[in-house]
Amino acid sequence: MADILIRRRGSMKAKLTNFSKYLSVLESNDELSDLQVLDLESRLSKFEKLYGEFDTLQTEIELLSDNPDDAHADRFKFEEMYHNLIATARKVITTEQGQRRQEQTSAGSVSGSEVTGGTRNLQPIMGQLPSSRSNLEFPFLNSSVDYAGPILIADRKGRGCKLVKSYICIFVCLAIKAVHLELVTDLTKEAYVAALKRFIARRGKPRSILSDNGTTFVGSDNQLRAFLQNSNLSYDVAQEGIEFNFVPAYSPHFNGVAEAAVRSTKHHLKRLLTLTHFTYEEMATCLTQIEAILNSRPLTPCSPDPLDFCALTPSHFLIGRSLTSVPHPQMTDSENISRLERFQRVEYIKQHFWKRFNTEYIYLLQQKTKWSTTTGDIKVGSLVLVKDKALPPLCWLLGRVVQTYPGSDGVARVAELKTKKGTLRRAFNNICPLPLS
Repeated sequence: MADILIRRRGSMKAKLTNFSKYLSVLESNDELSDLQVLDLESRLSKFEKLYGEFDTLQTEIELLSDNPDDAHADRFKFEEMYHNLIATARKVITTEQGQRRQEQTSAGSVSGSEVTGGTRNLQPIMGQLPSSRSNLEFPFLNSSVDYAGPILIADRKGRGCKLVKSYICIFVCLAIKAVHLELVTDLTKEAYVAALKRFIARRGKPRSILSDNGTTFVGSDNQLRAFLQNSNLSYDVAQEGIEFNFVPAYSPHFNGVAEAAVRSTKHHLKRLLTLTHFTYEEMATCLTQIEAILNSRPLTPCSPDPLDFCALTPSHFLIGRSLTSVPHPQMTDSENISRLERFQRVEYIKQHFWKRFNTEYIYLLQQKTKWSTTTGDIKVGSLVLVKDKALPPLCWLLGRVVQTYPGSDGVARVAELKTKKGTLRRAFNNICPLPLS
């Protein structure tokens, strides 16, 4: 099975090579004809569809691979070459179109509408946040939903087990960005309705749910509407139906909150699951612990008090306090997961997910700080996150800036922090302010 997938991937890599040679020939020409530009646009539209096929194929290879690092390296090389070729092709097309418009404009043979026409995509100004994102509401009253996967789970323990595809149904609160994960066995509307019922039983019935236009979501919406119309429920109960909202087709950025949650969940988990295959119960346990990790991330300081080292997290809105993890011995990276007991494998995956997510989340906050300020300076009294790879899952080291130390050029690059563990001195690349401080 793996050999067949690898051969199919080889044919996709050959398409990259052929497209690269084709672009090299075009770039060697001083000027392209109209026919060459049209041919390039046609080839580019077909080439852009290649990545979706590769991603599906490469995911299956990674799940079946005995050496996930090599599989991820192959993905990285393919993605790097693919995006470089896309950028080069678009640059060639844009350059040629710009030269033609300039020539036509200087010759006076083109109208204003033609100059501004062409294949340029419309880019309207970004709209304001909807009320569901900014109003103070109960958690998950306005939710968003999307799917992540597929992931392979074993139908039973021991040898001879069969691997079946499963998916993760991800619910996100639009107000506080809390996450709720449900494991589903397929993409049918029946499985989605069952996951929705489990979600409602634990989080309460939402007023509205935002999703994409997938047949799973649209079908479940029709099923719920038919149930409310055809059942013998009273009129008042029938009026308490959930409002389903769907984003436009092929516009995932309209549901960006759910897409971000999908990435946070899937990006690291699918790489870790190449090491082992869980049963349904083990996978459900693992997802619940990952849900706790996602809901433990700090959002903003609880107060401006310099002696307060507490940060507000999504879990504060859900249970009124921060989430904690059951103590468990730290597992090293050198441990062979195949020699661990079944329950230890779940803990191993959870700890590795925590390490990856913790590092990525802090890096993301540092990116936001860089782009939202002019100098990247940190004020005294700010609540910051401190990088610490030795922390157990769901524990975040927070501190208040007591003093900064400018260099000879007057730019501060080191800060003294007061934490629950005492006073620390860290460089700016190891700390980051919370985004809403």
